[in-house]
Amino acid sequence: MTQLPLIPETPTQTPPRPGSRADRMRKPLAKDALKQLAESHGVCVRPLALRRTDTATGLTEVVEVPCGATLAVKCKPCAEKGRRLRIQQIREGWHLADEPAVRPDKPDGDALALVRVRAHLEFEREAVQYQPMTPDERAAQVAEIDAAIAELDEALAETSLRGQLTPKERDERPRRKRSTRRRQDSPDLPRLPVDPRTVGRAYSGRTGKTHRPSMLVTLTLDSHGPVHSHLRRGAYVAPCECGTRHGPHDDVLGTPVDPAGYDYRRAALDAIHFARVLDRWWQNVRRAAGWNVQYAGAVELQRRLAPHAHFAIRGTLPRRLLKQIAAATYHQVWWPPFNEPVYRVDKPPVWDVDRQAYVDPKTRKPLPTWGEALDALEEPDSRPAYVARLGRIDARGIDQGTRDAERSIRYVTKYVTKDLTDQAKPRSDPQKAHFDRLHAELSVLPCSPTCANWLLYGVQPDGVKAGLTPGRCTGKVHQRSTLGFTGRRVLVSRQWSGKTLADHRADNRAWVRAILAGGMADTEDHDQAADDADGSKRYRFELARPEDPDVPPLEHRLLRAISARIRWRTDLDTARLRTTAITPATDQPAALAAYAVEK
Repeated sequence: MTQLPLIPETPTQTPPRPGSRADRMRKPLAKDALKQLAESHGVCVRPLALRRTDTATGLTEVVEVPCGATLAVKCKPCAEKGRRLRIQQIREGWHLADEPAVRPDKPDGDALALVRVRAHLEFEREAVQYQPMTPDERAAQVAEIDAAIAELDEALAETSLRGQLTPKERDERPRRKRSTRRRQDSPDLPRLPVDPRTVGRAYSGRTGKTHRPSMLVTLTLDSHGPVHSHLRRGAYVAPCECGTRHGPHDDVLGTPVDPAGYDYRRAALDAIHFARVLDRWWQNVRRAAGWNVQYAGAVELQRRLAPHAHFAIRGTLPRRLLKQIAAATYHQVWWPPFNEPVYRVDKPPVWDVDRQAYVDPKTRKPLPTWGEALDALEEPDSRPAYVARLGRIDARGIDQGTRDAERSIRYVTKYVTKDLTDQAKPRSDPQKAHFDRLHAELSVLPCSPTCANWLLYGVQPDGVKAGLTPGRCTGKVHQRSTLGFTGRRVLVSRQWSGKTLADHRADNRAWVRAILAGGMADTEDHDQAADDADGSKRYRFELARPEDPDVPPLEHRLLRAISARIRWRTDLDTARLRTTAITPATDQPAALAAYAVEK
């Protein structure tokens, strides 16, 4: 009989000897404790030291401003503060009953007089082209008129007019125009005259109560192949495409069922052009709905690493119409064909110094330029290089003031403080392989007309220059932190709340100052320049260096900021308790809700 070897018992873990290295390593770091305390009180952990000079008195002092980071990995307090501000912005503009648009004032007589003179100069500049004179004389007169136009444009910039009267630079190159005729393989959409209203319809209930519902819409891309998924319907878990019921934390979730048959190329191209598809979607929504639909939302990544967007829409639209718009929304990419690469990454075209162009490494013939490649697309039978489309759409109605409304707002802004790929980071080997395969496809696809990857497809990029390396384009599309999507993460229409983020910050500061009634606030010094009539011209700011003798170390500045924030918070809580009994809850601004969220 064979005797099995004895397995030694695992000794119980004993505490390290006091004074040993293991005992010292277990103690928390002082800097980590300072950072944790700053984050718990909402203090920026990497503030910027600015040197502010009063041009009127000559006084120079060092002030601190938050870094304003939008990602939690850089500065968690600033990122969370920006997220709360987005929540406030969405909350204020979602169920509005009145139009937030501000009607512009009529221009005064001085501005109209300057515009009249500007019109005469433009007419004289065009008339010079038809007058008989030598080319040198014509160029001299045009230059003289352009100088007068530039001087008049500076005078117009100092008036009350908003925006530019004309483009800053004259582009006399002929623009390439594409037909706006709809594709035959896309369903037609109703096209109504767009009413300037932005507020949705109100409905009266049986009890006489008026309801003004809105919507929460989720837009996703089309399928690129079946993937492992966890579909839960109440207590029932639906089987996946592979026939298995996966758990919520399965290692294969989001990965293709058949990696060899998964269309990685189309997934990469859809991610690159997803932002353009969203723009086209909102154009179609407003044309089909017949009124200026307003929205606020954010873009995230699904588990399959495809971007999708969540939008809060003011007002309601029929779900059948939304699905029809999604099926008819597309974006045509009018680029030279790039179906199959002509060259390999390890043997790309080479730069010819004499010709100032990229040539074939064997035949030494120059590649077609970007303009020549676009000229080939002017043929009647030419087709777009790619057509990006939307996939599924989910829409649900949300009533004002309900728990679903607040939960939906936090659902939209759930990941705005994280990088795009942070919530979809691969954990298992199948997920890492799926991530790497998609990134490898993105690394060899063109991202823009100036992308170096056009050399792989036998076309010189727009604005060609020496030193381009295909497969190593520095565009954000090819980075692992974006996975193809480079548009704005947070999308808010212009007339959503009638305010910008700066306006919401000003409302919050005004509410805090009114509550404190002269107490100390940590933003009073920073806003002094904005409150003065000549604040923008009176103060001059420059970045202070950490080695300057009047700039204290970062740790000292953080300790002072933490103490100031605690004192400020105590004073604000005391003032709120004193004024709550006097001011009704309906008279308090939205900043009170933002402060309650912060607490």
